[in-house]
Amino acid sequence: MAKLSYKISYYILYAMFAVILVVIGLFFFGGDAQGDAVVMGVDPEMWQPAYTDALLYLTYALFAIVSVAAVVSFFHFLVSNPKASMGSLYVLAGSLIVLGITWCMGSPEKLEIISYGGTDNVGFWAQATDMFLYSLYTLFVLAIICMLLGGIKKKLS
Repeated sequence: MAKLSYKISYYILYAMFAVILVVIGLFFFGGDAQGDAVVMGVDPEMWQPAYTDALLYLTYALFAIVSVAAVVSFFHFLVSNPKASMGSLYVLAGSLIVLGITWCMGSPEKLEIISYGGTDNVGFWAQATDMFLYSLYTLFVLAIICMLLGGIKKKLS
């Protein structure tokens, strides 16, 4: 049975590669947006690809597929080997704690962005952006600390 699942995943992987290459090709070589697809208020000298929507929808679909696969794999691992999956639960809990702390560190105040008049730079989205940035910085520092401690432990043993 593993052979069949391997073949299926193999063909799905290459089918997804083909779809991604086609959509990226359309995005870069599909020409300029025409009619309703043209964004008003943008400098006419700037390039507006005709297939931007297709690329965005593909990105959303791939994100949804990866999210579902990660959740299904996590629960499959949790059910098949509960004792070994405790490490994964600790990582999940730690990640949620880091996200919660960095959310509290974020500010919902309006950001002054030159030549931007939208509303996505205030409130929830401003605080979410701060959360992601602070989480990235925190995880980067933790990764460096773990590398240093791992090197020290290896030298000492």
